[in-house]
Amino acid sequence: MKFSRQTTLRSQATVTGVGVHSGLPVSLTLGPAPVDAGFIFVRTGLDGADREVTATADAVIATEFATVLGDREGPLVSTAEHVLAALRGMGVDNATIEIDGSEVPIMDGSAAAFVAAIDQAGIVTQPAVRRFIQVLKPVQVKIGDAMGELRPFAGGFRAEVEIDFANKVIGHQTYSFDLSPEGFRRDVARARTFGCMNDVARLWGAGFALGASFDNTVVFDEARLLNVEGLRYANECARHKVLDVIGDLALAGLPLLGSYRSVRGGHKLNNAVLKALLADRSAWRVVESETARRPVRGHVEAGAGTVGGLVAPAYGPDVS
Repeated sequence: MKFSRQTTLRSQATVTGVGVHSGLPVSLTLGPAPVDAGFIFVRTGLDGADREVTATADAVIATEFATVLGDREGPLVSTAEHVLAALRGMGVDNATIEIDGSEVPIMDGSAAAFVAAIDQAGIVTQPAVRRFIQVLKPVQVKIGDAMGELRPFAGGFRAEVEIDFANKVIGHQTYSFDLSPEGFRRDVARARTFGCMNDVARLWGAGFALGASFDNTVVFDEARLLNVEGLRYANECARHKVLDVIGDLALAGLPLLGSYRSVRGGHKLNNAVLKALLADRSAWRVVESETARRPVRGHVEAGAGTVGGLVAPAYGPDVS
């Protein structure tokens, strides 16, 4: 594996947009963070002091329309999954995410703008071993007709997604993806969020999706795709579900070594499977790449592939 040590951002980079549900303007700045910090959201623009929350499964307080993170005082940031997917997908371990509104900006509905911000900031290695959560046995969750499962996998992280919508234009789609920065940039990052026109109208009526538009959402009616520019991928909907999986599972706190499969899944299912894994201390362990023990000279360019078998236990599931 090329990235044998932890990484962070070299400098800051800012994106601005609107919240998909509030429709309000918001600014988000990605920046460096210390070793072992993970992904730290810093919410500004509040009365009094700024508030911070580390992006972990324990910080998830809602998953109905997006992944919402918060603390004991309430919600702090919504729609966290796309920026988290970009950070994890591009091989960043530690970063601050400063945001002056209640939602991560939706941008064009994909993670492409956040990948561009990461490129602008640059990625640097840090003087600490990269660690992973290795899945040791299958963990499965069913919610109605939806199913999600994490399984052991020798080749890094793989996502296998199956969707099956009553809308005939979306219909049944599948997509499998082995995570690497090159693959994420090429095959997943540009896949946009999507919905059906009748659902969008219902959300508008309930006071949600006020920032949704054809500029940031792929919209279907019962007969056709409504976006005049068309799709970016033939199975863009399934690819966006993989993007969401990567972002939601980034809340493990460390990169996962395992295979995740979901059928008719979403944020709620992804979070439930992750929490089920972490709750079963016999189902995982923390490991590190043996190649990380070698001296590193200079900056390693972003191009991490999979870990393969080069892992060694750092500590077991019975030690936190």
